[in-house]
Amino acid sequence: MSDRLHPVIAEVTDRIQERSRKSRESYVSLMKKAAAEGPSRNDISCGNLAHAIAGCPDEDKQALMHGDNINVGIVNSYNDMLSAHQPLGTYPDIIKKALREVGAVGQVAGGVPAMCDGVTQGEPGMELSLFSRDVIAMATAISLSHNVFDAALCLGVCDKIVPGLMIGALRFGHLPFVFVPAGPMPSGLPNKEKVRIRQLYAEGKIGQKELLEAESASYHSPGTCTFYGTANSNQMLMEVMGVHLPGSAFINPGTPLREAMTAASARRVAEITKHGNEYTPLYEVVDERSIVNAMIGLNATGGSTNHTIHLVAIARAAGIIIDWDDFSELSGVTPLLCRVYPNGPADVNHFAQAGGLPFMMRELMENGLLHTDVNTVSRGGMEDYKSEPFLKDGKLHWVEAEKESKDESIVRPYAKPFQPSGGLQVLSGNIGRAVIKISAVNPEHQKVTAPAIVFDSQADLLARFKAGELECDFIAVVRNQGPGANGMPELHKLTPPLGVIQDKGYKVALVTDGRMSGASGKVPAAIHLSPETVKGGIIGKIRDGDMITLDAVNGVLSVDVSDEELTAREAPPSDIIANETGMGRELFAGMRQVASTAETGAITFASAVAF
Repeated sequence: MSDRLHPVIAEVTDRIQERSRKSRESYVSLMKKAAAEGPSRNDISCGNLAHAIAGCPDEDKQALMHGDNINVGIVNSYNDMLSAHQPLGTYPDIIKKALREVGAVGQVAGGVPAMCDGVTQGEPGMELSLFSRDVIAMATAISLSHNVFDAALCLGVCDKIVPGLMIGALRFGHLPFVFVPAGPMPSGLPNKEKVRIRQLYAEGKIGQKELLEAESASYHSPGTCTFYGTANSNQMLMEVMGVHLPGSAFINPGTPLREAMTAASARRVAEITKHGNEYTPLYEVVDERSIVNAMIGLNATGGSTNHTIHLVAIARAAGIIIDWDDFSELSGVTPLLCRVYPNGPADVNHFAQAGGLPFMMRELMENGLLHTDVNTVSRGGMEDYKSEPFLKDGKLHWVEAEKESKDESIVRPYAKPFQPSGGLQVLSGNIGRAVIKISAVNPEHQKVTAPAIVFDSQADLLARFKAGELECDFIAVVRNQGPGANGMPELHKLTPPLGVIQDKGYKVALVTDGRMSGASGKVPAAIHLSPETVKGGIIGKIRDGDMITLDAVNGVLSVDVSDEELTAREAPPSDIIANETGMGRELFAGMRQVASTAETGAITFASAVAF
């Protein structure tokens, strides 16, 4: 560890290493065994190899038949429906050309599904969303199972796609991997105006035509949505964990710089195979220190709450066991350095222009808040991530990031943070354990005590809001939304109506065993509550009128009902069976039955055990 490392970060890292000792040793042993065996391309039968290269152009076929050439698998989440993944359609050709230039071969090993929570919000398809992460992990494993590759590139961007790719990649962690993003779309309608239009629609002051025009002006072209939700938090995590080339995260698609970075990613992954002198397998990049770095990055940027689930699952795929207490302790010593929507009006393009990740990572490194003694896919290690890429005479170069922020309303130095602690807090009490994102919640709203109003669905709350029945102080308790109930959908459609109620001066908050979007904002929301309703959680016994305290400052979530009464209460029957079929949900019944808790990653293929 770095001599300058903050003592709390060192302590948390030591604790994680000790907690994970057996599972990590088992994982590393498995990876070393796979590395020693190597790809089977030179050992398999002629028939097997012929199948593997039959579709290659002659140049690539000859290279793989008769030489010891590097073969790079490409795992792609391309589709042309979703803006974030549409740019990835051109990447394989760019990658293959770059690889041929260094005597290597690229093959598209497989595709993984990519769904958009922005399309499915509030719809039945959202109940497939969380579990799509594990489907993507398995699809990644299937793509690489042919065992003819020396390295791989993972092409993905959005919410469940990158975590799924990473989980799958880590099970092939004896191979080098580089993750390759598409980048955000150019800035559209300002986020503050988008929020205003949404609230006007929620209040019935404008119609669908005006709302659709505003949404289309915001989500308007190929590229990732520009708010700092889960998709862009993914890109931050990949950069902080050292599996991107430095500066990759927030370059717009369709630009010469983005194309150059994609080609450079291909060349770099070929350099770090066992064929050269820089062999850097993924299992040596993703370790306890890089996972801690990821948690710090999430706190420093006010990133998506979804990563209190996804990062847990990613860590377990590498034999590393983390929990919400780790997030909370690290949050306590990590200053919030960024204000990007929903934590402020700026989008990720503005963030990048103000200094972005290179500036932020330098501030964290130079103040002892990141492990710098880690492996990365970049030759110079973490020091390289203080730099940003640029093109000069058509060639790619890196230059050290600016020493000062170009806009301190968006990104600030360590000495002048937006707040002294990070964006995440763990809540606990007699209701259970939950997480809350406080970076976007004004201090006056971080403590709420109010009577409960219980809802069995998102639609139930929306209907009562439209009927004018929620003009009061209350804490919305939305139950039966956990992974075991209906796949733990995001409840982002609740944000505008609850925001309207809060703006009218009422005390309002949300308590749920479901998720909120990575864009969850100004309304305090205790989410990912465990135990969930269907696992006997107390949330199922809360009744209308029970007084609930949500105190994000002191980390408290409790209901003012005695233990004796809570024990005596019967949880009412749920109508969750209505959500078990239709829109493909019946295919995910097995996943709902075995899903682990939110705090253990909502994992479906190994429950809560590090695998």
